[in-house]
Amino acid sequence: MKWTRGTKNDDVIDARGAKPKGAVIAGGSIGVAVVVFLVAKVLGVDVSGLFGGSSSSSSSSSSSSSSTQQEPPQGPDPDAELVDYVKFVMKDIQDAFDAEFRRSGKSYTRAKLKLFSSAVDTACGRSSSAIGPFYCPADSMAYIDLSFFKDLRARFGAPGDFAQAYVLAHEMGHHLQNLLGVEQDRRNFKQGETRNQHSVRVELQADCFAGVWGHSASGKKLLELGDLEEAVTAAQAIGDDRLSKGAGVEVNPETFTHGSSAQRVKWFRRGFDAGRLEVCDTFSVEEP
Repeated sequence: MKWTRGTKNDDVIDARGAKPKGAVIAGGSIGVAVVVFLVAKVLGVDVSGLFGGSSSSSSSSSSSSSSTQQEPPQGPDPDAELVDYVKFVMKDIQDAFDAEFRRSGKSYTRAKLKLFSSAVDTACGRSSSAIGPFYCPADSMAYIDLSFFKDLRARFGAPGDFAQAYVLAHEMGHHLQNLLGVEQDRRNFKQGETRNQHSVRVELQADCFAGVWGHSASGKKLLELGDLEEAVTAAQAIGDDRLSKGAGVEVNPETFTHGSSAQRVKWFRRGFDAGRLEVCDTFSVEEP
């Protein structure tokens, strides 16, 4: 992906090395933690609610992002270029979504992205890097430990800078859902569907929104040969069926929370090909 070094972006907060001091999110058994690790480790999604936090509550935890003590990394930063890249990508993603909102007569509010190491306090409670990247609606902020990108490449076979950009765009897809009130709109809850099935629709829509940004980036000539394939490979790698097989457990669609590899690729490509948020209505189709 073509990108500009030295991009200024105050929406990216570098809190690596900070020491969280809030209370650990309560609840959750070892079995639940294993499932969360397998699914959330490779997916940008706020899962703190599974451990006792409520992403929709402004008082879900006594801790907050402001309670993190800032301690910048000491000495040469091995991830300096990656941080620079993240700042560029995040600015371009949010600029694109801002333009999409204005096109439809809506007002866009920019999200923040906090870079952290190991653990972080959020308005949704404390979270750790084992959860993977996630978005907290209570503070309109996404969180990521940059070591996740190494896992994406080494453990899940999804290398490339555009695969990383896809992950960031997916998180901002959840921010769009927060702004649009997707979770609060009861019309999106289909009668007879389980919580897992509803979750799949939510996650696939975030994938589609990520594809809409990809379309915008392509229109700006930012994509290079192989970039689209990198995003598709990442989407395939983090499908629920692929994760289940990799964990050595039976593939059971009833347990899916994010969608199969085929579904994730389908909805990312749908957004990428059309370039419009309107095509991302995963809630009106019979089978997403």
